[in-house]
Amino acid sequence: MIQHTQSASQTAADISPEVFSKLEAIIARYQDQPGALMPVLQEAQDLLGYLPVAVQERIAAGLNIPGSEVFGTMSFYSMYAWAPKGKYIIRMCESPPCHVNGSENILQVLKEELGVGVGETTTDGLFTLELTACLGVCEVAPAMQINEVVFGNLTRDKVKQVLSDYRAGKAVDYRALPYTTNDFRKYKQSPQELVVLDNVGGIDPMKIDDYLAKGGYSALKKAVTSMTPEAVVEEVKTSGLRGRGGAGFPCGVKWSFTRPLTATPKYIVCNADEGEPGTIKDRYIMEGDPHKVLEGMAIAGFAVGASKGFIYVRGEYYLSKYRLQNAIDQAKAKGYLGDKLFGTDFSFDIEVRSGFGSYVCGEETALIESIEGHRGYPRAKPPFPGVEGLWHQPTVVNNVETLASVPAIINRGGEWYKSLGTENTTGTKIYQIIGHVKTPQIVEVPVGITLRELIDTYGGGLREGSTFKMCQTGGASAGLVTADALDIPMDLASLAQVGGALGSGTMLVMDESVCVVDFMRSVAKFFAHESCGQCTPCREGTPRILETLSRICQGQGQVGDLDFLERLAGTMVDASFCPLGQTAPGPLMSALKLFRPEFEEHIKERKCRAGVCRFA
Repeated sequence: MIQHTQSASQTAADISPEVFSKLEAIIARYQDQPGALMPVLQEAQDLLGYLPVAVQERIAAGLNIPGSEVFGTMSFYSMYAWAPKGKYIIRMCESPPCHVNGSENILQVLKEELGVGVGETTTDGLFTLELTACLGVCEVAPAMQINEVVFGNLTRDKVKQVLSDYRAGKAVDYRALPYTTNDFRKYKQSPQELVVLDNVGGIDPMKIDDYLAKGGYSALKKAVTSMTPEAVVEEVKTSGLRGRGGAGFPCGVKWSFTRPLTATPKYIVCNADEGEPGTIKDRYIMEGDPHKVLEGMAIAGFAVGASKGFIYVRGEYYLSKYRLQNAIDQAKAKGYLGDKLFGTDFSFDIEVRSGFGSYVCGEETALIESIEGHRGYPRAKPPFPGVEGLWHQPTVVNNVETLASVPAIINRGGEWYKSLGTENTTGTKIYQIIGHVKTPQIVEVPVGITLRELIDTYGGGLREGSTFKMCQTGGASAGLVTADALDIPMDLASLAQVGGALGSGTMLVMDESVCVVDFMRSVAKFFAHESCGQCTPCREGTPRILETLSRICQGQGQVGDLDFLERLAGTMVDASFCPLGQTAPGPLMSALKLFRPEFEEHIKERKCRAGVCRFA
């Protein structure tokens, strides 16, 4: 960090008075708002391209906080820039889904074409090459992002063409794009009725009138004008809706904890961080139907007695943030957000806040810390956010897909929603089928579809010449399943019984070309990078797992390595402070259970049956 500070301070004198004047205006706009630090830092970086010491000091003085707090927050998030970078920042994704689709080969192409290494800037000042742990565009893996724009399904030729276009001044304006990756309506669609994605691809997400024409905000009006808050909570309870972010906690039960509390103000927080590799569903909702998210939040606010909401969107989701802010502005203008909605005493407003490169901020208390302007360290629980959350006030935190399910439940009833899905997990679910299938995509179907049907019907089957080897279900922190689980209903209980997890509903399918040891190394690399460092078991354990697996992949494994990994994993599960450290070893433990002979071959025989690992 000292090096960052020195390199930044060397160029601080180059900042003009005009730029400092604009910085003052940014600070003044946020000066009296709680949790202003992150928005001010982000807008200041947009203004200058980086945040030198002089700017950090001015922000600290303007917000009346210690300079150490500014430094501490900046140093936690990977997207803050301490020194000047190129005009275009290329972030090459190295997440596990991109890894199994050849991201390392694409990175080599970028190095060759740019003539620089990772972290370096081209001599003409045009490009800076960086790595990122995940971009949230796993359906087009391998992928990279240039400033705000994603380029996926990368090949050598495509990389050359994209770089050529940017060198010729043909940069893409992300705000003019119809979507970040693909048109949802071009995917194979479920024959069943859509609940959450019904408007996506069917309306203009930039026009509130399109949403209103589809019945938009009718559920909010119904709740506010003809139901009591308690009745809304009970309807959601009846529906059986469980959190769609991964934990699967009953939504109505969560609301019922906060509803009776007399403390004010209360808050609704929409978790739109979506940082779990393989998870891409919430982006489609925010980009294609942003008003549905706002309506669900407002209904939740009415139900629990909250008057303010925050949507915390991951930093890489530029188009989502743009469309959500546009939707908020339009909803305020039309009277669907703001004071005394529908002529009642209920008022509700929403603000977009942006993450800036930290996976752990998907954990609800870390997310709350981030909104408050701090490093995203998870808090001890209890107290839970529903009792003491944002600024120590009662706070309901729900995922995007969860909140977007609420308007239909209020309009059509909890019993209707409960009739969909399975007894254990009601309703519909957005599944993501990615990896080694012919047509990676998302699909919304009633909960309970099997993995085989998801692969064959919606994934188009395995890619040509492939044989199914394994699937990581639910996200990077979940376990693996083999062909024995292909016909298991994909709900919370059934997947847990076979060592998998529903999680966010992502299914990373892998064929025999994947080396399980190498794949575990890529997963370990992700968690070692994303550990917040707050507790010793995770801070020290994640890099030790990565180091050990890296040695095994290089043919330097030792007898006893697997026993060591199992002991370390057990310690992390038992002793880590938050779910990141507790679940980070889960995939490895699953892999050792299912594929131990492959690990042993690497160590004892210096053999990789997939031919992926190159031994010295």
